Parts: sequence; C-alpha cells; structure tokens
Amino acid sequence: MKKAISIYLSCVKTAFSKAISYRSSFIFGTIITLLSNILFPIVTMLIYSNGASFFKWSIWEVLLLQSIYTMSLGVSSLIFNGVVWETMNHIREGSFEIVLLRPMPPLFYMIASNFNPESIGLCIGGVVMTSVSLANIGVMPAAIHLVKFLAMFISGIAVMGGLYLIMAAISFKWVGNSRIPEIFDSVKTFGKYPLEIFPKQIRFLTKFIIPVAMIGFFPCTALLGNSNNSELLLCIPCLIFLIFGIWIYNKMIKLYEGVGG
Repeated sequence: MKKAISIYLSCVKTAFSKAISYRSSFIFGTIITLLSNILFPIVTMLIYSNGASFFKWSIWEVLLLQSIYTMSLGVSSLIFNGVVWETMNHIREGSFEIVLLRPMPPLFYMIASNFNPESIGLCIGGVVMTSVSLANIGVMPAAIHLVKFLAMFISGIAVMGGLYLIMAAISFKWVGNSRIPEIFDSVKTFGKYPLEIFPKQIRFLTKFIIPVAMIGFFPCTALLGNSNNSELLLCIPCLIFLIFGIWIYNKMIKLYEGVGG
C-alpha cells in the first residue's frame, strides 16, 4: 500500500510538471474546461428569471446543487477521466500490451499515469460557486451536516469513477467510438437537478441502479440540513457501482486481443 501511494504521488507530481512546462496550454486548457462545465447554471438562471422554478427549490439552492455537481465532476475527472481516452487510444493503436507489461496492476497504472491537472479548474470553480450559493442561501451547515455531506460527496465521486471505468471497459469491444462519453454524459445529467422533478422510475434508477443522484442532489440536501440519517445507506449502491466498474474493466482486459481490441 505504501509503495502504491508513493507511485501514485510521483505520477501526480509528474503530471503537474508536464502541465507547468507548457504554461499557456495548461492555463487556457483549465479555463476552457471550467467554462465548458459551468455554463449550465445560466440555464437555471434563465428559468427562474422567466418566472418558472423547480418544485420547492429556490434559485440559489439549485445553483448550490449544480456547484456540488461541478466539484464532484472536477475531482473525479482529475482521477479517472484520462483512463477513458488513454484506454481508447491504446486499443485503437494496439499498444495496450505496454500497459500489461508494467510490473503493477494495469488499472492502477492507467489511473496513476493519467492524472488530469487541467480539471483542477473545475474543482476551484465548484468551490467558489458553492461558497457563493451558501452565502446567498444564508445557511451555515452544522458539523453533522458537513459529515453527511462529505460521506455523500465521496460516494458521488465513487459513482463518477464507476462511470468512467465502465466507459473505458466498453471501449475494449466498442472500438474507436468517441460517442461513448456522450452517452454516459446524458446519464449523469440527471445528477444536476432536484430529484423531485423526475418520475418515480427515474428516481429509483438514479438512487439504486446508476446512483447519479449522489453526485449532486443528496450532498446538497445534506448541506441544507434536509437529509435524514437513512439516506446515508444510499452510499452503499455507490460503492457497489464503483466495485462493478473496477470488476468490468479488469474483466475486459482479459478479452483484449491486440489492435482493434
């Protein structure tokens, strides 16, 4: 475990060193990544400015939810996003054998060597947006609410990690299809909005099967003090989802046959 942590930290340091070597590219890439993912609150502002609203949610509460979603997206993208694209590239080029020859588990190597520093802009933007939203709501979360938020936030990152790993695993057989991330983006979009606006079937799906509601909705309700202790049990499906992502990725590695998957 100690060796694994040391290797991972070395890879993170190397990733930042590479990014800083090309300062302009890093800065502009970070800004573009941030802007491309924080534009969706504009839609929310337009909805409320035209007299419409989400059921029982104020504009700042919805913006808080979407800010937490942005933070979760940023943290998970730092860790997992590079795995998807690098896996696709290796399979298309028939170079995944290089990964398999490394003296470490392939999945660990892919995660450690593909840390994505440009996503740090998303994390910063999410933190700023969350702080502004909380200030406008006028809520000071109690310690117990912060603990619930942290547990649910980490669970949301687990869900995102599972989604990224499933995307990467599918590419072993669905070769060269860059539309895979777009398909999964449409799924995780449900995490951007209050759960109450969806039908019962969608609520069940986003809580237990593909628990994307944990990416934004449940951490937000925890911060607002509107969650109950039983909702912490919803962290279990999130952990199972991540475990499934890890399992399916490792399973698909065994089916790898060279160029083109």
